[in-house]
Amino acid sequence: MRTWQRHHRTTALLIGTAVLMTSGLSACGSDSDGSAPQSVSSADIRKALDKPAQLTVWSWSASLPDVAKAFEKKYPKIKIDVKNVGTGPDQYAKLQNAIKAGSGAPDLATVEYSAIPQFALGGSLVDLRQYGFDSLKSTFTPATWDAVHLGAGLYELPLNAGPMALFYNKRIFDKYHIAVPATWDEYLKAGRALHRADPKTYIAADDGNAGLTESLISAAGGTPFRVKGDKVTIDLKDAGTKKYAASYQKLIDEKLLAPITGWTTEWNQGLAKGNIATLLSGAWMAGTLRSVAPGAAGDWRVAPLPGYGGKQTSSTNGGGSIAMLKQSRNKLVAAAFQRFVSVQEGADITQKSGSFPAQAKTLRSPQFLSAKDPYFGGQQINRVFAASLAQVEKGWQFLPYDVYANSIFNDKVGKAFNGSQTLQQGLNAWQEALAAYGKDQGFTVN
Repeated sequence: MRTWQRHHRTTALLIGTAVLMTSGLSACGSDSDGSAPQSVSSADIRKALDKPAQLTVWSWSASLPDVAKAFEKKYPKIKIDVKNVGTGPDQYAKLQNAIKAGSGAPDLATVEYSAIPQFALGGSLVDLRQYGFDSLKSTFTPATWDAVHLGAGLYELPLNAGPMALFYNKRIFDKYHIAVPATWDEYLKAGRALHRADPKTYIAADDGNAGLTESLISAAGGTPFRVKGDKVTIDLKDAGTKKYAASYQKLIDEKLLAPITGWTTEWNQGLAKGNIATLLSGAWMAGTLRSVAPGAAGDWRVAPLPGYGGKQTSSTNGGGSIAMLKQSRNKLVAAAFQRFVSVQEGADITQKSGSFPAQAKTLRSPQFLSAKDPYFGGQQINRVFAASLAQVEKGWQFLPYDVYANSIFNDKVGKAFNGSQTLQQGLNAWQEALAAYGKDQGFTVN
């Protein structure tokens, strides 16, 4: 089930990007200097829930309508209208248009962790510290708590996490007597063995995926993006990025990656039949596999992300929650719904839909960790994901225009996947374009 994950493709960023960014560079001063906005009492929020009010929420989450119904049942004077106005970049474009127009934005909207900086820097999101939500830090895992901040500002309460793992088709691996790879060298060897045994079978499918690339760079220790206020450093030649590029290039050179676009019928069929033997993805992929390849139940398993030898490291891929727009006319009720979604009953509803939780106590729960998943042959997959989350490399930052960065990834790096250039050459071209765009938006870029 696709809920909050990063998307394989992004459409070009539409109207309002330049206005959003340039007008917002000065809007984040209170966030970067650490000063918190004026606080609102819990009593004020409780009083607001006793009065008739309506919230509009934009989200493509399959579970959020059920969460909204549960909230309405608990607070019958509140009505919540959940609208799916598009997935990922399509929704973001509509949000940006509403922000530019000064009206038409919802009270709340799904904003992936990677997109928070872009909207927060634009001054369009509410800093949740004013509701005392910064006191909830210990409720969530460090990786997800860090992901919802820009400077000192808090712009969401984490809802889910996307710890990276290796999803592999055990039936196919067993058929060809191939061991599950623990390192990237072993992953390459497994890819060779699979393709040699059956030329129609590939170790993975990838024809250019910005979110996956960023996650794999992070897992390799790369920190190519550094942001401090309006100062941005871009270095897609740092040690971690070069380590990833050199390793992944071998898969491309030997044509071990299926040139199949994700989320297509061909991709679904490849997963169902086993012609795509592994997926490098966030924990949310467990729900996706159940949805797109139900006939492959029992075939798939989960293992740690391949490493480079030595200390096991990982990263996150995807994840997000709901942010409050400054245009909201019912901010107290919106704040109550955010807490309900991430801390109270809503978090349980979302987890049951296949989302991996961000709450620290859940990840310590023996019941959660020991749960056996029938789709994955009874494997306790949550143990793998929880271990991955604990091994996430620190220091990763998204660009304050990551939505735009993703939209041009295939234009700059995509040619590497068909052999027209090397992966490092593509990343270099991406860096040049991102630096030029950042300067155009008023950032100081190094």
